[in-house]
Amino acid sequence: MTLDSNTLETNGGEAEIFGMKPNTFCMMLHLSQLFNFWVPPCGIVLPIVLWAIGKDKSPPIDQHGKIVLNWLISLFVYMAIGVVVAIGGVLSSILVAVTTGLPVNIGFVFFGAIAFLLGIPAIIFPVIGALKANEGTAWDYPLSIRFFK
Repeated sequence: MTLDSNTLETNGGEAEIFGMKPNTFCMMLHLSQLFNFWVPPCGIVLPIVLWAIGKDKSPPIDQHGKIVLNWLISLFVYMAIGVVVAIGGVLSSILVAVTTGLPVNIGFVFFGAIAFLLGIPAIIFPVIGALKANEGTAWDYPLSIRFFK
């Protein structure tokens, strides 16, 4: 099996992890990111822990773990860029308000827009990845930077 292909090969005799078949474990690996919306550190730590536990036991788990980690790191990079842009918007709003006396809240609009634009793929991509993993295929998240190959 090559890890470059999008098809996961599972052997009938492959060991189960926590009583789950590799496809189910991969699905849980993708869905574990959604814990970020309830307990923020868990949505980052849990996928890393699951990948670390299963990466040596199954090549598909290693492949899906890398896909998820690439997305988490990419999302962090996009959020960092978004925060810098939003802070620039807030500072420019303050400057406009001080110099003209007009209240301008464009910086806060940036914060809301960035949170919205990053929040949608942060929900949709893991769900699509989980569905594909359950079917036995690997799905690279769009917009994901490949740090791990």
